[in-house]
Amino acid sequence: MIELRNVKKYFKKPVRGKGVLGMLKTLFSRKYTLVKAVDGVSFDINDGEAVGYIGANGAGKSTTIKIMSGILTPTEGDIFIDGQRPYVNRERKNVLKSIGVVFGQKTQLWLDLPLTETYDLLKGVYDIPKDEYTKRLGELIELLDMKPFISAPVRTLSLGQRMRADLAAAMLHNPKTLFLDEPTIGLDVLVKRNLISAIKSIRAQYNTTLLLTTHAMSDIEQLCERVIVLDNGKTLFDGTIDGIKHMFGDKRNITVTTNRPITSDSVQTLSDRCDVPPEISQDGRQVKFSVDAGKQHVNEFLKSVLTTLPVEDIKITETDIEQVVRTIYENGIAPPPESESDGTGGEPDGENDRKEIETDGDGQKDGKIDETD
Repeated sequence: MIELRNVKKYFKKPVRGKGVLGMLKTLFSRKYTLVKAVDGVSFDINDGEAVGYIGANGAGKSTTIKIMSGILTPTEGDIFIDGQRPYVNRERKNVLKSIGVVFGQKTQLWLDLPLTETYDLLKGVYDIPKDEYTKRLGELIELLDMKPFISAPVRTLSLGQRMRADLAAAMLHNPKTLFLDEPTIGLDVLVKRNLISAIKSIRAQYNTTLLLTTHAMSDIEQLCERVIVLDNGKTLFDGTIDGIKHMFGDKRNITVTTNRPITSDSVQTLSDRCDVPPEISQDGRQVKFSVDAGKQHVNEFLKSVLTTLPVEDIKITETDIEQVVRTIYENGIAPPPESESDGTGGEPDGENDRKEIETDGDGQKDGKIDETD
């Protein structure tokens, strides 16, 4: 089980002046900019659960994963993975044996070694018994279709092959928990589909707990039952996939094709029942409505459409998760009170909180500041 309790991670950067003189002044300056990368995040993830952890660039997703992996130490708060804190030296070893991590833009593989030798080294690192290692590696090679390149040097692998090899390396010691930080970034459609399928199979076979960060919302919908939205270091939403879709109402997008051109006057009575004005195509033969199913019956609205417009075809779709998340990224607004938010967020201010602070002689004031990057 993963537990985060009011986790904060602050970085301080010296305020630098312009030019050579400004650089010299910086050597004696006491002013720093405090950047709140993670600012009071709390959540629990149960064993076997799959959670999407999403947010715009700079929201604090990767920083959170680095703290959970023991790479960074939190400024405040606590993280427990099966009761152990990954950033405490005497507890770190137990945590590392129970987690696997894949960073999409970094690799844990040795570039000049063949994959087989890389995995042999990881066998020693994790102290995996020989019989278990042989069985496990064989299963992963088969599952991830790695036979064609298992003896190739890592440096010669394509991006898709390297991502499969990295996933195998992360799962080699059979961790209870898997952290995936943008694992499908840069992959083509076919390779991405195969990788997602492999992750599903691994979870089904080993009941692995999954925390996934990605900007591809389709990955979240395929792999996760729950989603956490992070904005400027704060939790904005924590709930189900359906819950985030309904953050701004249970919308239905209705596209109507007509057998002759129509005008805005033709849809005026229907427009009054929509949250946003309908969109009419240039040729006047298609109109798009957005209807909140929580405020009115969609069937009744469709009856009005059929009696008002010369309908040739109707297409109805639900608002997908990508539309909602895009709205959050663009507008930076918190969900309404009735949504499934966990309430830990607060109002985002548009960018990470920053303030100038003056430090004492040892570079510290108003709380612990960890300079690890």
